[in-house]
Amino acid sequence: MNPLLDRLQPYPFEKLRALFAGVTPNPVYKAISLGIGEPKHPTPKFIQQALTDNLSGLASYPSTIGAEPLRAAIAGWLERRYGLPALDPATQILPVNGSREALFALAQTVVDPSQRDALVMCPNPFYQIYEGAAYLSGAQPYFVNSDPDRNFAPDYRSVPDDVWPRVKLLYLCSPGNPTGAVLSLEDWKELFALSDRHGFVIAADECYSEIYFKPEAPLGGLQAANILGRTGYPRLIAFSSLSKRSNVPGMRSGFVAGDAAILKKFLLYRTYHGGAMSPPVQAASVAAWNDETHVVENRAKYMAKFQQVTPVLQTVLDVALPDAGFYLWAKVDKLAAISDTDFAKRLYAEYNVTVLPGSYLARDAHGSNPGRQRIRMALVAEVDECLEAAQRIAAFCRSL
Repeated sequence: MNPLLDRLQPYPFEKLRALFAGVTPNPVYKAISLGIGEPKHPTPKFIQQALTDNLSGLASYPSTIGAEPLRAAIAGWLERRYGLPALDPATQILPVNGSREALFALAQTVVDPSQRDALVMCPNPFYQIYEGAAYLSGAQPYFVNSDPDRNFAPDYRSVPDDVWPRVKLLYLCSPGNPTGAVLSLEDWKELFALSDRHGFVIAADECYSEIYFKPEAPLGGLQAANILGRTGYPRLIAFSSLSKRSNVPGMRSGFVAGDAAILKKFLLYRTYHGGAMSPPVQAASVAAWNDETHVVENRAKYMAKFQQVTPVLQTVLDVALPDAGFYLWAKVDKLAAISDTDFAKRLYAEYNVTVLPGSYLARDAHGSNPGRQRIRMALVAEVDECLEAAQRIAAFCRSL
């Protein structure tokens, strides 16, 4: 067996199941889960129709590079969304089966396994796929803690100078999971300068980009590169997905875009890896990327939900409306000293509401765990259910 598999830690939801083992939730309350970031809004009918209208595609093997109409639709969306000059769909766009598998696979392409001291840099807290990708590529993860004073953006200036030459791949998530933080143009400028100096690839995970609460849409990596005059997006790969944007997590449809030289190698890897997207899913994805009306409606539902839920929770928790995404990242010790794991366990037992302990989403690094005494709440259900959960959480906090 591959010994690198032994380095993988249990996924946060496995830890949560272990935490809740033997606990019987209060039967007075119906179960409400804010634990998993799985979109629950209905899938638009026109996307479902496009999928079923193209079932004849099941009779054909799909190509790894994807059909030209899909790549063109993705390029068109990127150009409209981020104000980019024309992209080459043949070399700068690659459809993938959801951003998760592509985020993992990119490390296998980028990292040289013969370099024993290679590092893959990750934010902390983080999406655990980054850590697993680092280990299975033969590298070590290096965690950069989020900074509450910087709206929870990672503090890259805290990284020692002797670390950067070992970094081969840097994962970032903007808008962030779980914090909702969005990188500024100045943040991007600093990262690009570091990438130029040390040669590492930037993997920009942007799957939450279309759920936001400010008038201006979140800045994207390709957009920042274009503004800063970085023609061809050197050493930059952006990842996005339809899961959150269009409420189709079961379609597993996303893309990577950016540096054509890296994507050429990534396509070669994926050809052997078997990462081709089903033709019916490709057809439904074309329909989704070409329509913005349903995205605006979806964003409005999240905005209305957060505007109702956040004030209820602010009375008992240290929490604020995020820049973007569908998570609330709350500190739990406002009313009483309690750990994030005890908070989650007691809340589940007493009020039958599931939240995810923040320490499960982070690692002890540089003397602290930036997720400790925090919880992540995914406001993915309809507004009434989320509001009911918030009211129960408020009652629980007041009982402490």
